[in-house]
Amino acid sequence: MASKNTPSPSDAYSFTYEHAQPNFRDTWRIFRIMAEFVEGYQFLNSIDRGVTVYGSARLKPANKWYKEAVIMGELLTKADYTVITGGGPGIMEAANKGAYDAGGESVGLNIQLPFEQQVNPYVKKSTPFYYFFVRKVMLMSPSRAHIFFPGGFGTFDEFFEVMDNIALGKAEDLPVVCVGKAYWDPLFVFLKEQAVERLGTISADVLDKVHVVDSAKEAMAILKKYKAPKNVCTLTPSAFACDSNINWRVFRIMSELVDGFEFLTNIKDDVTVLGGRGVQSDTHYYEAAYTIGRRLAKKNFTVVSGGAGGIMEGVSKGVVDGGGSPIGIGMKVGGKEEVNKYVSEVIGFDFPSIRKVVLTAPSKLFVTFPGGLGTMHELFELLTLEQTGKMGKIPIVLYDNEYWGGLKDFVQEIMFTKFKTISPEDCSLFTIVDSVPEVMTFAKKR
Repeated sequence: MASKNTPSPSDAYSFTYEHAQPNFRDTWRIFRIMAEFVEGYQFLNSIDRGVTVYGSARLKPANKWYKEAVIMGELLTKADYTVITGGGPGIMEAANKGAYDAGGESVGLNIQLPFEQQVNPYVKKSTPFYYFFVRKVMLMSPSRAHIFFPGGFGTFDEFFEVMDNIALGKAEDLPVVCVGKAYWDPLFVFLKEQAVERLGTISADVLDKVHVVDSAKEAMAILKKYKAPKNVCTLTPSAFACDSNINWRVFRIMSELVDGFEFLTNIKDDVTVLGGRGVQSDTHYYEAAYTIGRRLAKKNFTVVSGGAGGIMEGVSKGVVDGGGSPIGIGMKVGGKEEVNKYVSEVIGFDFPSIRKVVLTAPSKLFVTFPGGLGTMHELFELLTLEQTGKMGKIPIVLYDNEYWGGLKDFVQEIMFTKFKTISPEDCSLFTIVDSVPEVMTFAKKR
């Protein structure tokens, strides 16, 4: 098992707002992050034909889906796949157990958390991570397929990151299988009704790529239909593959990280506004984003967004009309970066994981409007960071009950009540509001 020194809580890439302004120029923090990337990719070099299984750390051996994940591990092993999980308890333990009992390779990429610190006993090969975003890259990089069982906020963070990266062309278009129709079907009803049909922020074709099944056998049948590429362990867009020699391309990651952290040093008293680029300017969401941007600027907040169109354009326009200078933290897709005309200062990223680190850096407030896969991923990354104590309790406000009410019902009725993949306090990590004045009550300088 690989080992590394555990950073202190202040070394996390997100910080509590009770602390002083974080020092993003801390050289040692950057070196620690890069060390995790290099060590992680060296570790992945020893993995062949990997399939990653995701799911809740809370489900016990008597649970139906735990038992099904054991079968999943067994079937993957018999098909000559290496089973990769997060290395913790619950679904992760179950999949590792199935692989272990079947005599196969069982891998765990563990995250250092108070409740998920120990690697489960069925892992044969593992390495630990402190930084969530590095660990997620490693979970996804060597995988020839992604299999999701019922889970909590962390599983959703991983699911939406996989789907967003595939949609952006930042990851291989590999099989994505969700096991457990009673769990996943209500989520897809919400996404199709709100994001696909009502706002058009997610393409129906993207969701149609996801296979929702009820058993490990059905999941395995889907995998057998796909011919995996020869090498899927690649850090796009620089084609940094898993090989025994970590080459110079790793410095492209470091460069983006350094540039991103340097960019953050000049941002203070900031509010981050998230939302879909596909939201049209004639919607009440665009109008609300504009008004929020204008009011925040008049209160001398720095307003940060993804810098593209839709909600991001609306809030940026409002900031300009309020006398402020909107900030954009964008993504380069196909070598191009979409930036709306109102943004005063912008930084663009090739690597989605680095961009998310910078975009979810500490703010006084996160305001989330309706959006697509990227918005969903950003939201659940924030919820996961707060849930696990990797980030302080910064207010996360979702705008519009009509849109987000379906997700709130899913969290309370499916995640908490029926499947018990989250705790009662997790349900209160976000607040849904219906008006600009309600949003502004959360905009306080601390």
